[in-house]
Amino acid sequence: MKKVISIKNINKNYGEGDALVKALKDISLDIYEGDFVAIMGPSGSGKSTLMNILGILDKPTDGVYMLEDLDVANFDDRSQAKARNQKIGFVFQAFNLLPKMTAQKNVELPMIYNDVSAKEREEAAKEALGKVGLAERAHHIPSKMSGGQKQRVAIARALVNKPQILLADEPTGNLDSISSEEIMEIFQKLNDEGVTVILVTHEVDIAEHTKRILTFKDGRLTSDKKVEKPLRASEILAENNRRLEAQFSDDNMEA
Repeated sequence: MKKVISIKNINKNYGEGDALVKALKDISLDIYEGDFVAIMGPSGSGKSTLMNILGILDKPTDGVYMLEDLDVANFDDRSQAKARNQKIGFVFQAFNLLPKMTAQKNVELPMIYNDVSAKEREEAAKEALGKVGLAERAHHIPSKMSGGQKQRVAIARALVNKPQILLADEPTGNLDSISSEEIMEIFQKLNDEGVTVILVTHEVDIAEHTKRILTFKDGRLTSDKKVEKPLRASEILAENNRRLEAQFSDDNMEA
């Protein structure tokens, strides 16, 4: 199986002397094409620091990060920006949508930096919004959408350049349980299509939707566990719908 990410002996330090903080300590791991990985751990465990390094938003103090067959240490600023724009898609807990732009225009943004024509941007954004079930909301601004819908727009924006890797930092952290399942259903469908997905979460039930759980504590990787039978969001949503329909039927009979 092809490695899309390989890191060896990664360390990340902040500060120096008495103020030195070792955020990551000698981390080595491989992530393969088609993996669906959850990163878990308490606050301060190093999981977000690792995500920033994987997303080429930060550099390790030392160690080797290979993105596919390329050593990220050799990337100049332009190569870093290109990798972030074309190889890696980002989804954040806070959505990070521009409030005065429609869903369509928010999704188009990453393509502007690739000199994609206006017509191609429009078509690709429509396709991405369709993938997350929001084609009919293309011309709504974020304030007119629910939290779950905003996160779907953020996912569509992350997908629009067709990256091989999707990084998601607490993507369900601001959502209710049903919206969370809807987001996980999208991630699972994307993963089924071959997209490698890596997400940070503090929710055990969300992690159980993935194929593999990495656990961090005090900057160290303490566990790398395969999920034997991942939860399927589509099945959970279908069961919830059946329960609601049954309740609605019972209420009507009592009336």
